[in-house]
Amino acid sequence: MRRLPRLSLSVKFGLVLFVVVAGALAIVYFAVVPQLETRLVNAKIDDLETLGPAARGPVESPAPQWATERNLRGIAEALDVRAVIYEQLTRDSLIVHADSNSEQNSSDVQTDPVALEAQQTGQLASGRVTRGGRDFAEVAVPLTGGRILLFSASLDDVLANVRLVRRSVVAAGIAAFAVCWLVGYLLAWSFTRRINRLEAAAERVAAGDFATPVVDERRDEVGQLAVAFDSMRLRLAALDRARSEFIANASHELRTPLFSLGGFVELLAEGQVDEAVRRDFLAEMRAQIDRLTRLATDLLDLSRLDAGQLEVERRPLDLRAAARVVCDEFRPIAEAGGRSLRVLGNGSVGAAADEQRVQQIARILVENALRHTPSGTDVEILVGEGDGRAFLAVRDDGPGVPAEEREHLFQRFYRAGGGKASGSGLGLAIASELATRMEGSIELDSQPGDTVFTLSLPAAEDAFPRENDVDAAADGARPAARAG
Repeated sequence: MRRLPRLSLSVKFGLVLFVVVAGALAIVYFAVVPQLETRLVNAKIDDLETLGPAARGPVESPAPQWATERNLRGIAEALDVRAVIYEQLTRDSLIVHADSNSEQNSSDVQTDPVALEAQQTGQLASGRVTRGGRDFAEVAVPLTGGRILLFSASLDDVLANVRLVRRSVVAAGIAAFAVCWLVGYLLAWSFTRRINRLEAAAERVAAGDFATPVVDERRDEVGQLAVAFDSMRLRLAALDRARSEFIANASHELRTPLFSLGGFVELLAEGQVDEAVRRDFLAEMRAQIDRLTRLATDLLDLSRLDAGQLEVERRPLDLRAAARVVCDEFRPIAEAGGRSLRVLGNGSVGAAADEQRVQQIARILVENALRHTPSGTDVEILVGEGDGRAFLAVRDDGPGVPAEEREHLFQRFYRAGGGKASGSGLGLAIASELATRMEGSIELDSQPGDTVFTLSLPAAEDAFPRENDVDAAADGARPAARAG
């Protein structure tokens, strides 16, 4: 079966307006024009009914026929009607006694239905009569002696006015049809042109072109749609940049340790290194493998976070116990680098969070402090609560974070100091997203000699019994932390 060509939206919109206007004009034509005709005819008949009985006197008195006809013509001229007087022969027939139109044969009114009705009922009768292809308004008035006086007025002028109105309505309708279709077509064309621009923009975005903005200066629904499209374009552009940067950074982070491992393997394969150098090579290879393991773990966590597949529990936990676990893990590393690491205070601080994820965040914060501070730095883990929140803070007296780097610290693959650090730049980004998943946050307050990263979590005050604090100054107050 052959498919019909698809009509454009502009044509459809024009046709819809055409149909609406056509329907409205049809209602006007079939409701107003017939009603107008009826009212004009009834008005003519009402005038005759008012004037007819008043004209009975001059023709009702006995007089010769010539006098009757003279009086009848005078009345007819005065009222602008045709006047006829009938005499009754039988119950069902009439004979014309006098006719104001003496020049015309009166046979056309001899069986006039209005006159017959008045003759049969003995009362005034009126109506519309068609005679000889013409329409007349008539009134028949009973006279004495069984005679009937008929007034017949032509409706030619009335019907001519009705025909004029009908022609005017039709002409106006045709003009309105044309104008409405044209206006509808132009409006729809303008509308569809804007939609086509949005369609072209969507195709550009789908093809990967995020540079060209989506612009529509009007403030209607299509303009709002264009704003939403442009907002989508910007978000997709950001996601595309993040994807490209992620791939580039991940490739770089993977390539560096792999290249290093490949070099060590080649040197070891030559067999021309002594035992001390071989041990150094193996230690460095082990460090690079640890780096690859951490990077793979971080990338896996990020991918699970992005996919919404990382489950986070909300159970009561003791933040101070979690802090001690992390402190015990990193204390040997801190001492090997000439730094001190300790947990201040004693007593339980309850939080509603995922214990494994809290420890993971604490490890990231402690490792970050140990990596970016010089030897001799003191690193402290503080735990506290207040205002319905529980806090775990990592403080160090290192050089601090430069102001221009603070807003980038929680971005993926960002590394302070121009990327010279050995980390992957994923730790703080993962920590921030994990904190958000637990309805918490991480804040930074940094100045030379005092840098604090604070993890804020919902408190679970009744989860653990309170104990006497060993260090009330450290345990009883919220760790100082302000947004950097």
